[in-house]
Amino acid sequence: MTGERTTRATPEAAADQLALDRVLDGIGPLDAGAMAMAAAHLDRLTKPPGSLGQLETLVIELAGITGRADPSVEQGVMVIAAGDHGVTRQGVSAYPSDVTAQMVANFVAGGAAINVLGAWAGLRVVVVDAGVASPIPTLGADPVRGGRLVQARIRDGTADMTLGPAMTRAEALRAVAVGIDLAGELSAGGVDLVGIGEMGIGNTTAASAICAVLTGRPVAEVTGRGTGIDDATHRHKIAAIERALEVNGPDRRDPIGVLAAVGGLEIALLVGVILGAAEASIPVVLDGFITGSAALVAVALQPAVAPRLIAAHRSIEPGHAVILETLGRRPLLDLDLRLGEGTGAALAMGLITAAVRVRDEMATFESAAISGPTASEGPGDAGPA
Repeated sequence: MTGERTTRATPEAAADQLALDRVLDGIGPLDAGAMAMAAAHLDRLTKPPGSLGQLETLVIELAGITGRADPSVEQGVMVIAAGDHGVTRQGVSAYPSDVTAQMVANFVAGGAAINVLGAWAGLRVVVVDAGVASPIPTLGADPVRGGRLVQARIRDGTADMTLGPAMTRAEALRAVAVGIDLAGELSAGGVDLVGIGEMGIGNTTAASAICAVLTGRPVAEVTGRGTGIDDATHRHKIAAIERALEVNGPDRRDPIGVLAAVGGLEIALLVGVILGAAEASIPVVLDGFITGSAALVAVALQPAVAPRLIAAHRSIEPGHAVILETLGRRPLLDLDLRLGEGTGAALAMGLITAAVRVRDEMATFESAAISGPTASEGPGDAGPA
């Protein structure tokens, strides 16, 4: 296990650190026996071995994550964490911070892309206010597509990381602990698949800073255009991140310290959701660059988390490819997505459901009275003749 485990003097911070330590110690390797059983079952189905590619890989990984050869994915939930970023005062985004609260209201009302895709994939949507800077407008709630709003605001947005830490260490720990608690609540409610998404104007700036620190890559290499900024603003964004790293000096050996220095409250909460779900043996589906930065922190705290993550897609943010390479995760999709919200994760969760249905509903050679491969035959592209 990596990462420094220092605590603040406050009882709440100490309790949050203990909760984090407990969860980290409860995450172990994948279940090799369950994976072998899942692989053996796939090879009995009426197809050449391995011919369904990543769908078969998904089935095997799900077995290892859950410890069951045939886990269900019927109760899927999308968790969207929202928070604002003080660094937006430096002009690093194409949109004002007010959009964060407005989009949270849109999620609750059922009008966002994630609501549409979540409904298509049969997912419940849970929206968490981890640190929105302004009141959430009231637009009404759609009982079918709308998200459930969880009020867990740690503070009204982060501070400007170019001037000092984005948040205190205690606030970072509190946000992680809230995410752990939410994962526990979802697990107790029977959730068996968790997708994660985010909303926060300025959060690609925070994610780029985290990525640069934890991967050791240059800021310019991992910083993209976020909401669609022009060349001049992009250069300014890179300079702002470099200034934040110089001012704060985050240490990659201290992942919580990195979160506090240059992270976001929504990113910290998603770190907790990832860790809590991993401890509960629930597969976690990552969305894009921002959720990937949360995964980097989670894996820095506990390396055994990495194989428990499913990468939904590769976004066009340059840092996302770096994150996926660092995590050793192969994305299921590559569709030039850059919206966030969990949209790519929702699409991937539909593929995960398809993979499980193949596992459960496809005939075996024996049940279909079809001859299996002979000893001299190897895997091929065609089905049984």
